[in-house]
Amino acid sequence: MSSNVNSVQNVIKVALGLCVICSIMISSAAVLLKPRQTANQLLDRNKNVLIAAGMFNPDVDTNADVEARFSEFNARMVDLQEGRFLTEEEMQSLGVDPQSYDQQSAKNDPEMSINLTGDQDVASIRRRANYATVYTLTNDSGEIESIVLPVNGYGLWGIMYGFLALESDGSTVRGIGFYDHQETPGLGGEISNPDWQAQWVGKEVYGDNGNVNFRVVKGGGSGDNEIDALSGATLTSRGVENMVQFWLGENGFGPFLENEIQG
Repeated sequence: MSSNVNSVQNVIKVALGLCVICSIMISSAAVLLKPRQTANQLLDRNKNVLIAAGMFNPDVDTNADVEARFSEFNARMVDLQEGRFLTEEEMQSLGVDPQSYDQQSAKNDPEMSINLTGDQDVASIRRRANYATVYTLTNDSGEIESIVLPVNGYGLWGIMYGFLALESDGSTVRGIGFYDHQETPGLGGEISNPDWQAQWVGKEVYGDNGNVNFRVVKGGGSGDNEIDALSGATLTSRGVENMVQFWLGENGFGPFLENEIQG
């Protein structure tokens, strides 16, 4: 007697077979696409470093320009605990590579990060990795002309991620760029507007007293340490100011800049 093709057993067998086939296809696609995804992530990171440093204009330049221009930078690891560059030997001992180091993943590892509490956490990021990758641009004499720092802080809806570029004095802003955020389009989302970012150029992070005096204020922009806040985006503007306060302060890159750059 022939079996019923519509039986529960056959339906289950077909469903399981389809699940196995689909799983194999998805897994294969993920494996095959992984190198391309990694390359795209690397390209995007390098492009945003260049944007912050004022060396890439998305309206004019193309992805083909990224590799040559980014090759002018050196990726270096910073020990945020001690405020200094890591040596090659120390990086090998720690098993970290400036090119592949994932600061956000390290932030979630208790052995690779510290917990921020109270006034320490002005940027509302909760934890901070012990190490960070920075990008330096040097002249023919090997002196640092510019340094690009990874920065992040909480805005209105989530964490804003970007790069802040400083001149050789470790205080004058060369540029800013945000590559990932959840701020409201047309309001807080204007942090990605090149016109708003342009007013950062030439501003001073530190005051005469050596403290972070950078401010984002409504109607600002005339002072050396201030820029104009985003219209209708008070919390985002405050988040950007807090981000700079943290990352250029004593719990961020402040000690490193004082020791290695401003020196």
